[in-house]
Amino acid sequence: MKKIILVAVILVASLASAQNVNLTVNTSGFRNNDGKVKVGLYNAEAKFLKETYLGITSEIQDLKATVQFKDLPAGEYAVSIYHDEDNDGKLKTGVFGIPKEDTACSNNAKGKMGPPKYADAKFTITKDTTIAVILNN
Repeated sequence: MKKIILVAVILVASLASAQNVNLTVNTSGFRNNDGKVKVGLYNAEAKFLKETYLGITSEIQDLKATVQFKDLPAGEYAVSIYHDEDNDGKLKTGVFGIPKEDTACSNNAKGKMGPPKYADAKFTITKDTTIAVILNN
């Protein structure tokens, strides 16, 4: 009987820890409604700003955009955003890789002499969560 109870407790605990969550990202600070917004979700420091875990492209309306990442495992993430104003699917950069299109990261993290750091942009979600990010004009 003890073994059955132990197995049941383990099963319930594993099901509870396997619950997935939704992340809603509200973006603002757009200069215009041209093009689209590209939102990248990262789940590892080593891949931050290099390889997205998930990505969503959305329309911009009234200088705002909202995207939702559904059914995510609870955990640590960071978000990067850019306004693909010319709708070519690429972030335009200038000298030294400085973006020419507006960008932002979760926690409104900003870089110093380079891009923002994962440590500044990361956050943990354990339940359905909404974050707000303002583009760096």
